[in-house]
Amino acid sequence: MTRHSIGTREEWLAARLKLLEAEKELTRRSDALAQQRQDLPWVVVDKPYRFETEDGNVSLADLFRGRSQLLVYHFMFGPDYTAGCATCSTIADSFNGFFPHLENHDVAFMAVSRAPLVKLQAYRKRMGWSFPWASSTGGNFNFDFNVSFTEEQQRGGGIEYNYRREPAWQSAREGEGFSSRMRESNPVADNAEMTGTDMATYTRERPGMSAFVLEDGIVYHTYSTYARGLDSLWGMYQWLDRAPMGRNETGVWWRRRDEYERMAG
Repeated sequence: MTRHSIGTREEWLAARLKLLEAEKELTRRSDALAQQRQDLPWVVVDKPYRFETEDGNVSLADLFRGRSQLLVYHFMFGPDYTAGCATCSTIADSFNGFFPHLENHDVAFMAVSRAPLVKLQAYRKRMGWSFPWASSTGGNFNFDFNVSFTEEQQRGGGIEYNYRREPAWQSAREGEGFSSRMRESNPVADNAEMTGTDMATYTRERPGMSAFVLEDGIVYHTYSTYARGLDSLWGMYQWLDRAPMGRNETGVWWRRRDEYERMAG
């Protein structure tokens, strides 16, 4: 028996029109926020970052591939992971469809992770993806853009993520040996297990996206966002927010798309 309100078509239409005004206001506010992002000052990127790609060892400027703008998705796939982060993987499932459109609009797209290129390529093949993916292994790119951290930073309270500083990690062994019940109540432990790591190792990598522009041979950093700032890039959530029950979440319910059938079986 449903506990939700039941009404007539006329009552529904009146409520829908009221909601429409709120949606329109949100759209206008979103347009204004987009302009604020574009109005942020540009910061010169003067470090010689290098990346391993299918085209060999390249610079940050090379990632633009002849375009004037570059969008980077900081994909959580650390050197010690056995598979990419399941959460990042659900976000990345939409990349194949949109990146050709971006690239034909003078905007290059690239996923970047610290895992070696061979690991990234194997995982991309498993997931059936074709979007470009670069490895920043051995360099400081991820660390400088606040999506990767050392164990020393983690233990000493030196992690600054999503524009705030986090408290020190209490134990390097926290998150190991979790019981099934504890994992159900701890989504971070669940995600860590799905990458073949413990919580401490898993959380030394973080998700995010960064934007860059190339002008007169100079690369500028223009924008970065992290954590729930990525919600609007997560296509699945945009659909769920319009479903009758919304996100209806209890812990980490999603899996890599090739794992649902295994779970059901």
